[in-house]
Amino acid sequence: MAVLDVVLYPDEGLATMCEPVEQVDEKLNRFIDDMFETMYEHEGIGLAAPQVGVLKRVITIDIEGDKTNQVVLINPEILESSGEAGIEEGCLSIPGHRALVPRKAKLKVKALNRKGEEIIFEADDLFAICIQHEIDHLNGVLFVDHISALKRQRIKEKMQKLKKQMKKQSNQLQAVKKA
Repeated sequence: MAVLDVVLYPDEGLATMCEPVEQVDEKLNRFIDDMFETMYEHEGIGLAAPQVGVLKRVITIDIEGDKTNQVVLINPEILESSGEAGIEEGCLSIPGHRALVPRKAKLKVKALNRKGEEIIFEADDLFAICIQHEIDHLNGVLFVDHISALKRQRIKEKMQKLKKQMKKQSNQLQAVKKA
């Protein structure tokens, strides 16, 4: 398994609609393992494929974070939703920022599991919120798209500054390695 690079906002790939997965195979399952490894490394509870630069409809979730209740959703669809919920959400692609996002409290979801089998299940509470957050990623939507334009612009500017700092640090590290 490998830890993948997390794509940071405002990267264009994060605003792109993802393509459905055509085939569940060993290669996809290795990628899913890498997604889990990346999610745990960054202390997340969910990760969508576009967050690691792959524009496919794949999600990994572990709201407990203990690796005993891992959920894989391939080509997920929300069939039904009800109730109102919302928490201050964060995102691995937008580190250090959080915002209250209105969500549905209960879901009925259809997806493929990592064996390629269709599953239909119900979700509520944090699990339902996490599914909605990650499906948003597959549709090119981020939690900042649910907040005011002013707040979104501030976060975008801070993220651009962070990306510049990270690039500068990377360049400095490369120079040290070459010396």
